[in-house]
Amino acid sequence: MAPLDLTSLPRPSKDDATVGTMARGIVGSEILRIAAEIRERIAKGQKVCNLTVGDFNPREFPIPDPLREHITAALQAGETNYPPADGVLELRQAVQRFYERSLGLKYPLEGIVIAGGARPIIYGTYRSVLDAGETVVYPVPSWNNNHYAHMMDAKSAVVVTDAARGFMPTVEQLAPHLGAARLLCLCSPLNPTGTMIEPDALGAICERVVAENREREKQGRKPLILMYDQIYWVLSFGAARHVTPVSLVPEVAPYTVFVDGISKAFAATGVRVGWGVGPPTIIARMRDVLGHVGAWAPKAEQVAVARYLDDTAATETFLEGMRKSVEARLEALHKGFTRMREAGLPVQHIAPQGAIYLSVRFDLVGKGGLRSNNDIRKLLLEKANLGVVPFQAFGLDADTGWFRLSVGATSVKEIEEALPRVEAALREVLSSGA
Repeated sequence: MAPLDLTSLPRPSKDDATVGTMARGIVGSEILRIAAEIRERIAKGQKVCNLTVGDFNPREFPIPDPLREHITAALQAGETNYPPADGVLELRQAVQRFYERSLGLKYPLEGIVIAGGARPIIYGTYRSVLDAGETVVYPVPSWNNNHYAHMMDAKSAVVVTDAARGFMPTVEQLAPHLGAARLLCLCSPLNPTGTMIEPDALGAICERVVAENREREKQGRKPLILMYDQIYWVLSFGAARHVTPVSLVPEVAPYTVFVDGISKAFAATGVRVGWGVGPPTIIARMRDVLGHVGAWAPKAEQVAVARYLDDTAATETFLEGMRKSVEARLEALHKGFTRMREAGLPVQHIAPQGAIYLSVRFDLVGKGGLRSNNDIRKLLLEKANLGVVPFQAFGLDADTGWFRLSVGATSVKEIEEALPRVEAALREVLSSGA
């Protein structure tokens, strides 16, 4: 029997009545769109220094050998059925020990939930805390808060940050929005900027959250919840020091949910093991939400990560090498852009602090016929074979010339080869005039 040919079915459209309002209004990832464009160029034989996706090329950053071996062993042992809704007990216990050992925070097991990476934890926090029409406060640039707010039918209170403070918000910027908010979202080290929040700044914000919630308790109002995304926390460089809200202001613990996992620390984005840590009152509801979605991490990977996290010698050795490898790439960019800046070229950047990102400003809007960040992005791709992501992909509307450069998918050699091409492209723009 011949197959039924359905290849003429209608293609997606924003006006498609077969999907709901939320789905029609959601915007796809700008980062992935740019990355797809670069993959097409590479497939055609072009050599591109790809600094777009916040991912790791396994050839440059393979997962730890012991973790790979534990996954294989768990699969061979038949660990292929459903895991518990809140995660394999051994992994939750390992996360509990990891936080106590590394962060000085001992949470109850009921305050730990495992999921398929950090994204379900973010979604689970939004879904467990927010009702439709409630307000979420977040700074920009930041990763995907605008999309999660849209999915929840929430109101967004957007706080625009600036380079002078490393694109981190201050309590003075946030305070006017907190009285009406239900959720406050912070991230450090920050995607996309690679910067880290100062302890004094975070402490002041946490004290404000605690004071706000004391007043709400008197009024019988729902508390303000702080979601703290620290998925990059083990990747910090130089004098930068990672801090947590709870270690600075213990009273904020009942209102704080941590977003975390192995994706970035262990170059294991595709292994899909993340966790949420926080008050059991929220974590229990998140477990139920994610259980209905089926957003579990695969059982074999959970078993493997539990064994790996408890091997402190192996994890510490890997992380030491991981930090050195990431820092070498960031330093190559840092030195290259510093030389360009000192040579009078229109570029500035923020020195590496954390994560796998460098914030770079190409001050080219209004020069050489360039009118937008997207014009600059295309110029760098076409003239310098350099792939970068504008801050518009992270909720910042203005064409400021700021871009995220991600080093997980490239080598020091590729970066050093790309920098002269970037310099030549900048000089060409300047020589062409306004």
